[in-house]
Amino acid sequence: MNGHSNGDLGSAGDIITQNQQRGWWTIGLINSRYRYLTAETFGFKINANGTSLKKKQIWTLEPASGNANDSMIYLRSHLDKYLAVDSFGNVTCESEEKEPGSKFHISVSDDNSGRWALRNVERGYFLGSSSDKLTCTAKVPGDAELWHVHLAARPQVNLRSIGRKRFAHLSESLDEIHVDANVPWGEDTLFTLEFRADEGGKYALHTCNNKYLSAGGKLQEQCTSTCLFSAEYHAGALALRDGAGAYLAPIGSKAVLKTRSTAVTRDELFSLEDSLPQAAFVAALNEKYVSVKQGVDVTANQDEISSHETFQLEFDWATRRWYIRTMQDRYWTLETGGGIQASGDNKSSNALFELEWQGDGAVAFRANNGKYLMTKRSGHLYANADAIDDNCKYYFYLINRPILVLKCEQGFVGPKGVRLECNKANYETIQVIRGPKGAVYFKGQNGKYWHADSESVTCDADSPQGFHLELREPTRLAIRAAAAKAYLAAAKNGNFRLAGPDLASATHWEY
Repeated sequence: MNGHSNGDLGSAGDIITQNQQRGWWTIGLINSRYRYLTAETFGFKINANGTSLKKKQIWTLEPASGNANDSMIYLRSHLDKYLAVDSFGNVTCESEEKEPGSKFHISVSDDNSGRWALRNVERGYFLGSSSDKLTCTAKVPGDAELWHVHLAARPQVNLRSIGRKRFAHLSESLDEIHVDANVPWGEDTLFTLEFRADEGGKYALHTCNNKYLSAGGKLQEQCTSTCLFSAEYHAGALALRDGAGAYLAPIGSKAVLKTRSTAVTRDELFSLEDSLPQAAFVAALNEKYVSVKQGVDVTANQDEISSHETFQLEFDWATRRWYIRTMQDRYWTLETGGGIQASGDNKSSNALFELEWQGDGAVAFRANNGKYLMTKRSGHLYANADAIDDNCKYYFYLINRPILVLKCEQGFVGPKGVRLECNKANYETIQVIRGPKGAVYFKGQNGKYWHADSESVTCDADSPQGFHLELREPTRLAIRAAAAKAYLAAAKNGNFRLAGPDLASATHWEY
């Protein structure tokens, strides 16, 4: 698989998908010399000298009105200051308030490069960059006034059609993308939006079976020029345009994702949405998957994983507990008497569960009555245990991440030779292979397995080393080596290794 640049986003990477409905994006802007628009930390200085997408190169794009046909925006730096043009034509970024000079209008260049021109609404001139400073003096956009847009989204997302109000997923034949899923369920609704800096700042849509969408609608093994799309902003939504000027849209009764029209309507618009964690649980007592196949009862009695054995975990920030949702839009709920049923169609306090990680690939669930869930001999789950024993343990598998992208404050995880470092501007996708009892193995793009010790992490092993994933927040997890019982931790210099056995030493990886 090809790993491609998606930048070190700091915490700003969280913004794009949470605010996507309102049209807030986080982006990097790249000029014709392939340098990023940068807001320096001191003195509110701005330039276009950045070489990669790090924190100082992140800009929040805010819609200036609620008009659905409007492409008026504000640009806010990582220091919460607005980009503006003063009455003398100087480009500044010093004010925390929106001013008349801080409003810009986006238009897309008609040279089919997909680049954006940003016209200052107050002055009427276009934002450009000379060798060392920003200018706003051009009446017509030339090369210096055209910007590539680097979306600072989390690279793995769900893709929702604005027109059809449905989600994209891999077709059953595994050779197309269909946009007809009511809810984004399972690994086949996960897509990696790859920014290709070396191919004109275009995007490729990468599926969970390691293929690329072509403009004609078929998936390909290799990313060719027909798999490259420009990203356009249309009143808060995303449109993807191919090299011939046609836009991706769901076409026909099967809603096949391919290009056809050269005009943008609601059919050609999409939002990128966070892919919430979806998991399967194996009861330690009988080694069966927890399921709702029978109806409302939550029972550990299945040998295989289907949608009935896959559950979405939804975090409640107020209590730091989790709702557990089924594909039928029901929530695990504590019933009178301690039984667990998937009967709740709303998020009540009895539908909240605390996840207590056991350090051996298993998790225990604490229900709203303070008791732990346990597996009865019949397989039924009841919340009536006062302490955790083997009957209360459930091995955890993160189902909708067969391909993982890991990021920490320093950057993305990627290779430097056979050693892995965690300060890369480019990410590399990691293959996740399920093992027994909650263990997973990580495989690199070179076909070798990860090996971690107290010195480093390498990707050169022929035999797999087991790791356990522990969800800590909706978008963050801790990774623990199974045999060593130590957590993976990042260092500022980009090295990462196994640290201590206590959670305080663990890095919470954004995934």
